[in-house]
Amino acid sequence: MTSLEIAQKLAGLGAVEDACKAYKLALQEEQDATIQMEAAVHILQFGKGEDYKISYTLFRDLYNQGIFQENILEMMDEAFYQPNIRALKTRYEKNCKLLSKYPYLFRKDFPAFEDLPIRFYPYDDDSYTPYIIAEKHFGEYINLKDPKITRNFFKDLENPILAKDVYSQYELEYLRDNVRKSEDVARENHIYLHYSSWPEFCAYLTCLNLRPLLEEQKLVFLFGEEIAEYPINFEERFGIDYGKYTLQPVRVREVTRLIWHTQLATHNGGDFFNEIFDGHPNLLAMPSMMMYNVEEMVEKVRTGLRNCQTLADAVQAMETWKNPKVIEELYHNRSRTDKDILVALFLCEETASSLSDKKSRIVPAVFFQPHFHNMSFQLEVNTAEQAMLYSPQYEQIRTSPLFQGFKYIKTFTPMRRITTSYGATVKFMQGEIAQRLEEKKEKEKNEKSIVNDSVSERVLNRSFMIDWQDRLYHDSVLVRFEDGKLNPKATFTALAAFLDLPYTESLTYCSLKGERDPESLEGNDLGFSPAAIYRTYDDYANDSERCFIEYFMRDAYEYYGYDFLYYDGGPMDMERAEELISDFAIIDDYITKSWEKVFAETDVSQDGRVLGLEEKQAVKEKFLKNYMEQVQENRKKNAAVLLRGLRFINRNGQPLQMMPRLQLDPALLEQPLYH
Repeated sequence: MTSLEIAQKLAGLGAVEDACKAYKLALQEEQDATIQMEAAVHILQFGKGEDYKISYTLFRDLYNQGIFQENILEMMDEAFYQPNIRALKTRYEKNCKLLSKYPYLFRKDFPAFEDLPIRFYPYDDDSYTPYIIAEKHFGEYINLKDPKITRNFFKDLENPILAKDVYSQYELEYLRDNVRKSEDVARENHIYLHYSSWPEFCAYLTCLNLRPLLEEQKLVFLFGEEIAEYPINFEERFGIDYGKYTLQPVRVREVTRLIWHTQLATHNGGDFFNEIFDGHPNLLAMPSMMMYNVEEMVEKVRTGLRNCQTLADAVQAMETWKNPKVIEELYHNRSRTDKDILVALFLCEETASSLSDKKSRIVPAVFFQPHFHNMSFQLEVNTAEQAMLYSPQYEQIRTSPLFQGFKYIKTFTPMRRITTSYGATVKFMQGEIAQRLEEKKEKEKNEKSIVNDSVSERVLNRSFMIDWQDRLYHDSVLVRFEDGKLNPKATFTALAAFLDLPYTESLTYCSLKGERDPESLEGNDLGFSPAAIYRTYDDYANDSERCFIEYFMRDAYEYYGYDFLYYDGGPMDMERAEELISDFAIIDDYITKSWEKVFAETDVSQDGRVLGLEEKQAVKEKFLKNYMEQVQENRKKNAAVLLRGLRFINRNGQPLQMMPRLQLDPALLEQPLYH
């Protein structure tokens, strides 16, 4: 029997829940509209939980195909519209009442609720499907609270902000929160919202909540030909001269926007991107900071303020911050959060604050790259043999109050050719060990410097795959290091647009705290030098290691536009993977030598007995042999899992997706795209 036949038989027997399961299977097999309609009706009537969404989507799609339209519209009305009509109408009437008294909306001819040209059918708590009555057509799902900024609102800050047909609640609140008050910048600085259709705007009032948007009277609404009035002379029309006000410094709580510059992996070009965004007039930007240092600093400030009895005590305790007004604001804010302290830290950092535009129309964003010594991932396999990845560093970020406190988060991730980044990492680790041995610093005598199994770390580090349910990556983009070096104008024009920043002169050069073309790390190439792109690090990586990495990262290579340089495109099985692993000569040599140096300092056994020279050598050799065998077995275990396919899931069993790649304007390319 087919799934459909089973479903029909179960339904006939009254086993409606089991029939629902069979109908779901039948929908994967059957394309016939009549069968889809039958399944949708049964699932809507007898399904549980979110099963209704299956029926909802089928009804919408069949209706738009011109099939069963009369019946479907009747069912959609009965199941999804009528139960919510009272809430929609109440919201509409409240918004109309608010707008009828609002001084910067210049027409008040609101249509009756029943005459609106669009009906919104709720899909879930946040999403709707619009039904355009005149066209007899359902639109795509819309989530007016979707936490994503979809356009470059702040591209031009010479004139007041002008945006067209903004219907997103999230974006409207974003504009309200990030455009400064006219009184604070001592000039006319309203947000002009231009809508092409008055009836359409009114229809959206059934879904929007305008009350929090109107309270500060920052918005000016224009419709159709009213655009000719932009920008309004407020002194002439309303008798308000904003030039009489005094320019106000940015307050801690005004800063609501975070730009998270992620550390995909070590030696991935992060310093270069920090140098590009250094000095941007609309950012509070500092070089990358170790995450543990930031957390310690925030805790120290929190504890210090808690122990201060007076404002004078706080100013004295934080005298290095050089900004008494920020300290005062932080001191008096008894509900201060970790995010508030972080913002205050950036506002008080002399260089970050001095380079920002004090007269800017918008609130600066915090540009933050929390750094870790390494990004490590662990591969886990559940009972269904689905692969999951866990990173303690990312969990630290994801759960951090520093991040959770920001309402608006844009995320961008630099990527460098993975084998190049790998070679640079091994070079750095080896160089760091050599430097420590040479310097023999007292404070480092007890530190054990080792080279990690960087091949395994690379093939498991899939930071470019994002969890769509994760807020930190919901509004994210990946940008290639090579594009930034070879095509800076195209790259940073596009990246500025994504981050909702103006493309400024500061994005045309590298700097660090205002100093041009710095050597942020010893040995780094300066400015836009392309040398780092073409360096192969042959002394730190061999072809077997690089072939292994390319094969098991082949989805990233394909999606982000990198050609294979070491993997020949041939089939891969466990035998070939083990053959490659057996030839990881360079990384294995560095790992072994680093552990040999550690054991050179070991003079006693586990029971405290002093070891002789021969005994010490035997213990060292035994340990190294056992350790390298564990490394090899771990590589083989990972390879066996990855050979099943490069499919990974999040904690909720949902598949991870590739982070979108930053798309460059071909007209702005200075050189051919790197491959």
